[in-house]
Amino acid sequence: MPISAQIGGAAPVQPATPRRVLAVACGAHALHDGFTDLIYVLLPIWRTEFALSYAALGVLRLLFAGAMAGLQVPMSLLARRLGGPVLLALGTAVAGGAYLAIGMTGASFIVLLLALLVGGAGAATQHPIGSSLVAAAYADTGARGPLGTYNFAGDLGKMALPAATAWLLSVMPWRSALGSIGTLGLIAAVLILLLLPHGARIADPVSADTTPPQRAAARPIQTTRPRQRGAFPLLVAIGVLDSSTRMGFLAFLPFVLKAKGADTAMIGVALTLIFAGGAAGKLACGWLGARLGVLRTVLLTELGTALGIVALGQCSLPFAMACLPLIGIALNGTSSVLYGTVPEFVPADRHERAFGVFYTGTIGGGAIAPFLYGFAGDAFGPSHAILVVAAVCLLTLPLAWALRPSLAGRP
Repeated sequence: MPISAQIGGAAPVQPATPRRVLAVACGAHALHDGFTDLIYVLLPIWRTEFALSYAALGVLRLLFAGAMAGLQVPMSLLARRLGGPVLLALGTAVAGGAYLAIGMTGASFIVLLLALLVGGAGAATQHPIGSSLVAAAYADTGARGPLGTYNFAGDLGKMALPAATAWLLSVMPWRSALGSIGTLGLIAAVLILLLLPHGARIADPVSADTTPPQRAAARPIQTTRPRQRGAFPLLVAIGVLDSSTRMGFLAFLPFVLKAKGADTAMIGVALTLIFAGGAAGKLACGWLGARLGVLRTVLLTELGTALGIVALGQCSLPFAMACLPLIGIALNGTSSVLYGTVPEFVPADRHERAFGVFYTGTIGGGAIAPFLYGFAGDAFGPSHAILVVAAVCLLTLPLAWALRPSLAGRP
């Protein structure tokens, strides 16, 4: 199916194979997720630079992630007018430009606030457009596997960019480091337009000489059974709590490790370890989901996340560093299972909006979580505040159990 039919645009001007679409979407996902999560490396620096409380640090995270969450659906609608590839490139340039602005010599706290808000708006383009491009590209052959690859690519960016930022911080001032990161976003925006220009189309996996009845048979009709009508809101609710747990924990992690004696470079390594575990978790949970089912996998990962967070707060720095990859597996694994299930609970013609709603909820929950948990951090300290995060994580268990009837008979 042409991309233009899925996310808008003029007449096709160039064929774009599913593999190229997937590669571009994966690259954009990696970069944007890296942009989002490198903020965790910068939180301790900003706390010292601007004398901020934990709740105020949560506001910084809220500005970026909140703008990204709130604009998911509007960006998916705007893509119908401008074209998905054009808007994706524009959003990437805006996100990169925001980091360039923060990195300017003498940039004030007000500039930081505004740049994070604008950067989050630019980052809002990636999830709904990227996932829609991939879903459209593989509509005839099945999108679950490619969407899993696309999701996995985001974790590669979470590993690479925070680690690269931590290294840059060790060899240059933090503003110069952010200038380098922002320039990367501008280069990526140009590459998106070159590799996937406006109006590009997907090469139809079904042969061009296939007759209409055969084409209809080749495209299974996706329907939503009556028993599944309440499943999608439950799925979103679980995703919101899961995302809130992940973002709340990551916001406190640098400070918990710093209290245990970690420096900035070690914090960068720690984030790389947990994101590496998260990437492995996406793959492991895909395997577990196929064998244990979605419900059992979600219950297992959420319980493992809560127990891992509690253990981390009580152990020494070396043991904490060793545990981070295991925590990452549980912390990120759930999202892969939930995300891959979205297309199964809504009709095919509503996939784009469903992805937008799902990401609005999950990213929105993750955006506000550091701010709310920040009050616990100010009151009890980060080592005790993460116990609150672990307790909230356990709320996903009854919601997942309530989803059980809608998952009956599913792999």
